[in-house]
Amino acid sequence: MDINTLRSIATVLAFVAFIAVTLWAFSKRKKGDFNEAANLPFDDDEDMPNKQSAENKQK
Repeated sequence: MDINTLRSIATVLAFVAFIAVTLWAFSKRKKGDFNEAANLPFDDDEDMPNKQSAENKQK
């Protein structure tokens, strides 16, 4: 087996991995999880104390 055969095998394996990750990312089963993760930045309001009351205490 020469180096070109190994390179060809590595290329095919990388392509198969790329296709697998792409199918996983766009699968309908994961859509809910990804939507939940996309909304995480907007969920900070519950964790933080009332911003207005903190500003009033500083004055």
